[in-house]
Amino acid sequence: RLRDPPPPPRPRGPPRRVARGARRDVAGGARLRGVVRLRLDPQHERQVEPRPVRHLPRQPLPQVRTFLCTLTAKMEELPAVDMFVTTADPALEPPLITVNTVLSLLALDYPDVGRLACYVSDDGCSPVTCYALREAAKFAGLWVPFCKRHDVGVRAPFMYFSSAPEVGNGTVDHEFLESWALMKSQYEKLARRIENADEGTIMRDGGDEFAEFIDAERGNHPTIVKTRVSAVMTNAPIMLNVDCDMFANNPQVALHAMCLLLGFDDEIHSGFVQAPQKFYGGLKDDPFGNQMQVITKKIGGGLAGIQGMFYGGTGCFHRRKVIYGVPPPDTVKHEMKGSPSYKELQAKFGSSKELIESSRNIISGDLLARPTVDLSSRVEMAKQVGDCNYEAGTCWGQEIGWVYGSMTEDILTGLRIHAAGWESALLDTEPPAFLGCAPTGGPASLTQFKRWATGLLEILISQNSPILGTIFRRLQLRQCLAYLIVEAWPVRAPFELCYALLGPFCLLTNQSFLPTASDEGFRIPAALFLTYHIYHLMEYKECGLSVRAWWNNHRMQRITSASAWLLAFLTVILKTLGLSETVFEVTRKESSTSSDGGAGTDEADPGLFTFDSAPVFIPVTVLSMLNIVALAVAAWRAVVGAAAGVHGGPGIGEFVCCGWIVLCFWPFVRGLVSRGKYGIPWSVRVKAGLIVAAFVHICTRN
Repeated sequence: RLRDPPPPPRPRGPPRRVARGARRDVAGGARLRGVVRLRLDPQHERQVEPRPVRHLPRQPLPQVRTFLCTLTAKMEELPAVDMFVTTADPALEPPLITVNTVLSLLALDYPDVGRLACYVSDDGCSPVTCYALREAAKFAGLWVPFCKRHDVGVRAPFMYFSSAPEVGNGTVDHEFLESWALMKSQYEKLARRIENADEGTIMRDGGDEFAEFIDAERGNHPTIVKTRVSAVMTNAPIMLNVDCDMFANNPQVALHAMCLLLGFDDEIHSGFVQAPQKFYGGLKDDPFGNQMQVITKKIGGGLAGIQGMFYGGTGCFHRRKVIYGVPPPDTVKHEMKGSPSYKELQAKFGSSKELIESSRNIISGDLLARPTVDLSSRVEMAKQVGDCNYEAGTCWGQEIGWVYGSMTEDILTGLRIHAAGWESALLDTEPPAFLGCAPTGGPASLTQFKRWATGLLEILISQNSPILGTIFRRLQLRQCLAYLIVEAWPVRAPFELCYALLGPFCLLTNQSFLPTASDEGFRIPAALFLTYHIYHLMEYKECGLSVRAWWNNHRMQRITSASAWLLAFLTVILKTLGLSETVFEVTRKESSTSSDGGAGTDEADPGLFTFDSAPVFIPVTVLSMLNIVALAVAAWRAVVGAAAGVHGGPGIGEFVCCGWIVLCFWPFVRGLVSRGKYGIPWSVRVKAGLIVAAFVHICTRN
């Protein structure tokens, strides 16, 4: 068992208080408890006076720690790993980003390099991406030995060469410096070739090598193609999948994952191992609210005490048999005599004999399966099972592989795994296991939030709802509630929209919905308002973040709810009514991985909100303009009424509500008076202005 060795025996001495369960065991998963007992030595028993039991101070969330020293004797028994990198659009996801991710994976520390296989799934079907990967494969012959020989810490070249070489103990290793300079020069040449690559030139000069890209239809293949292709090629029992921008920041991440996958007493506790999403080059104080630091620490740590972390779509190690729909070993129905028959496997996995045989090996629990044939002889088989029509009439996309039916198929797939009874483990290493680039600017951030919200709501109202998983399957109730917290995000949008309209409606109609400040009833909404925000501020301070970071995240949550979540809610409603279909929108990766080795952006102030003419900006623009108009009308009415001695109408509560909304939407208020990409386009302003004029007319016509 690869787990934390037992602590040394405790020396006998004076009595002391011991908190039971003060550390989490890797296999037991015990949670922190506030139980205190008094341990007494017989020789000191008479010297101890009874004391009242005092409450323990608040303890940090339980964590699972990994110890690589326990793997030393098991290195030759570690299973092979198939690593999947996914990309979709060479314009939004530059090939050089994908290349750096692939190189970081190929250079991971693992006993035998033959146990690591990397597959790249390009839904954009780009010859430039293919060309970049071919060039990267040549560079890997130099890069991987360099990393192993010099024990390089960060093995994504763009990040490694973004700073000067480290010199330890003040001594200069001239051989290393020469090797470092040569490797940097080779990477810069590689980066220039990829950045200057042109699709037309590649297609013209590449000959038959790139002929298949001419008539290929882009963006039409399912994500589980790579699972089937790898099954007939290398068929590793463990699979890692990452997004194209999520490079391996910790070179020992695969070894840490093996500690969790192989270290539990029962494999049911580690159906998959998920690393939290963390980002490099993050802007100070998270101005776009998408670095997810608090949600990772709070919700991620809490989930570790139930059935485990959600599957986040990247940075996740899966057991292949779990992806194949195999239930946990403690399931009674799983205790069957013999292996599944050929016909049963054919009905589920398709007609490929090689795929059926490889799936039989995985289902039987063969963790040491190694390819014994020449991989080049399996290329035609890989094309057969990778065909888009192969899965017709099979269980792929339903019971096997990544589950279809949602824009967030990662959450849906993880939900299916948890509903089957499996648990997951959180891989939170130091340094972080993987690092990616968070979206910057308004369009990219809101596009990402809209895609997430659309997929989450699709799951909530489908037959894969966590509520049904708890009633009819093995999803724990508390895990169900955790899923509902996240999946209910877009449901909040129409309610928050009503509250955002209530304040300006009252100011425009000279009415009120809150008690006046002199009434005792005013204390209730005021207390709720202050308690809610103080509590969330304390959460951010507890995570070591600033007040500015709290405000930025709170502001972005209000903006996201009134824009991305609202459009996601309407999109799913229209899809449910059969009036439209959801479309997957790729998030632009704006990180610089150019040949200069830098990582950043060229903007003077990348923290400023940027805009375009997308419909997602219209609702917040409407609310910003409407609340400003309502405040101006109400203020003028109050001044005129005070001069005429007329009292009544809205009180301070309605003014505070409108003022608070204006503060939360301040990037849009600033966008109304700015120009360029920092200003709201005139098409959005005109549409929003017409809606505001109609609302004001309805409120003031009487």
